[in-house]
Amino acid sequence: MTPGLAELAAAHGVATRYENADQVEVQVDPDVVVAVLAQLDVDAGSPQAIRRELAAVREAAAAHVLPPTVVVRAGQERELGQTARVELEDGTTRDVGATLPADLPLGWHRIVTAEQRVSLAVVPDRLPAVPPAWGWMLQLYALHSERSWGMGDFGDLAEVASRSAAELGAGVLLVNPVQAISPAHPVERSPYSPSSRRFANPLYLRVTDTEAFARADEDTRRRVEALAPDPVGELIDYDAVWTAKRAALELLRPHHPHPIELDDDLRDFAAFGALAEVHGGDWREWPEPLRDPGSAEVAAAREELAERIEFHGWLQQLCHEQLDSVRRAAREAGMPVGVVHDLPVGVHPGGADTWALRDVFAARVRVGAPPDAFNQQGQDWNLPPWRPDRLAEAGYAPFRDVVRGVLRHADGIRVDHVAGMWRLWWIPPGEPAGRGTYVHYDAEAMLGVLALEAHRAGAVVVGEDLGTVEDTVTETMHERGLLSSAVLWFQRDWDAPGKPFVRPDRWDPDAMASISTHDLPTVSGWLEAEHVRVRAELGQLDRPVEQEHAEAAAERRALLELVASEGIPDDDLVVALHTLLASAASRLVLTSPADVAGERRQPNLPGTVDEYPNWRIPLPVTVDGFFADPRVRAAVAPLAAARPLR
Repeated sequence: MTPGLAELAAAHGVATRYENADQVEVQVDPDVVVAVLAQLDVDAGSPQAIRRELAAVREAAAAHVLPPTVVVRAGQERELGQTARVELEDGTTRDVGATLPADLPLGWHRIVTAEQRVSLAVVPDRLPAVPPAWGWMLQLYALHSERSWGMGDFGDLAEVASRSAAELGAGVLLVNPVQAISPAHPVERSPYSPSSRRFANPLYLRVTDTEAFARADEDTRRRVEALAPDPVGELIDYDAVWTAKRAALELLRPHHPHPIELDDDLRDFAAFGALAEVHGGDWREWPEPLRDPGSAEVAAAREELAERIEFHGWLQQLCHEQLDSVRRAAREAGMPVGVVHDLPVGVHPGGADTWALRDVFAARVRVGAPPDAFNQQGQDWNLPPWRPDRLAEAGYAPFRDVVRGVLRHADGIRVDHVAGMWRLWWIPPGEPAGRGTYVHYDAEAMLGVLALEAHRAGAVVVGEDLGTVEDTVTETMHERGLLSSAVLWFQRDWDAPGKPFVRPDRWDPDAMASISTHDLPTVSGWLEAEHVRVRAELGQLDRPVEQEHAEAAAERRALLELVASEGIPDDDLVVALHTLLASAASRLVLTSPADVAGERRQPNLPGTVDEYPNWRIPLPVTVDGFFADPRVRAAVAPLAAARPLR
């Protein structure tokens, strides 16, 4: 690594070294650094190019030019280095001289100088404290009832929210991502690879709860009801559900009594949906002229497909109405926290967001994780990252709009892989997962935008900071009033002999705690070493199966030792572990319906696609059966007793 390349990489936030999971410094291959810089339109392919790019960097620094976006915390001053005025969000203007004053109001403003006009965000220093509560971490698709079609829907979600508070005393409901899919077969099953993070998933609509169904004539309603797919079987069939719901909604569209209003963003999203129906769900495989949303061919297609564009816009309106009903049900039932929606770390590379907003994405990069003990080749999530430079140039509006889209119908947001607001592992084109490097983002700006939008929505924020995460991530989240994450399986003293489990009263108080997650074994699965059996059958183990079983048994013994030391009866281990969770110091404690209903299979098995039924496993009971199940009430009774509704 030459000094010039290292300096150029640092100027653009590209890491030339990093500390791995074993806290050992790793030097990044210079070729990888050059390849990643190229994805930021920085030429580092020769010594001459590096000198030229460095000269441009130094020239910009010497000019004392303001960055394209300035983010400041409320109550803080900021030196600008030049005379400026601020155009406030409310339309008024203030002359501020060369210093931003500390009394600027929260909001989205503009700084105007003689040479520049840049975005200004004044953001909260800290979010309010989160009230203590217990609740569910819910995989919505896994629910099923007499009224839902082949998978859980927004109607099921509203019922679970209302009944969980009224019958069980729950105060919070965390839902898997419900962001939009591409409306083409095969339907993407993973909620963490949506087509768009700005819009909602019509797969979750309850067709018979729409105003159009209520207004339809009797014959139309019969035809709609006849389209309902078979009841949920062993696995969820997303394609069958989408085929049935789309056909039913097409029958109902003429009965919708109100005009559909499409703003520019929704019109682009709906146009993508209409084109995807014709050409497939991945725009990278469309005819070349249609890959550019601004082309003449796309303009012609918009006219030709106007009816389908309006249809997809209507589906979003229905999603908004039903998501509002879910939130209202939680509030009316008295949930102190309410509905928290999950924000995935990225989007499908061929989906609606990358089609409409391609300039903000590093389209040929894949996000993942470097090698560690569990993934020795690294991880490739096949998600394109945002370019940090383009985000700043856009005033962070793309990120703001994503957060707004989630919080429009939520009382809180959980940010998956929150460390990605600090840095993301970029894998350049043609390289395996292990040959990448970290690219850094402006965490102060990203956190500020998130805090501002959460403040305006009155929402709580949880960051998923599990795994190998720098200390500054969790520390900064706590300073800003965001909750971190704590999972029982990982709450161990890794430096002590035997790696004992940590008592829950010593867990982080500023956290959302749970026994497991969607990527880990359920309670029953963990107790029965189901995760060892399945991974052995699929050839996922790096060690002999006997060694894995021995380690699983040792973990089980260590956990039961903690249960015994806490004086908790172990005649029912599911109840015992929930009693243990109830004593956690963390503000929020969550469990999953799969854990209390005795489901052995975990929702998702990382490292698999079709080898395991990821995101397709239904609950073993209906919604009504769930609330009538004595196992459910026994398991959550300790949680409700420790965090009663007020």
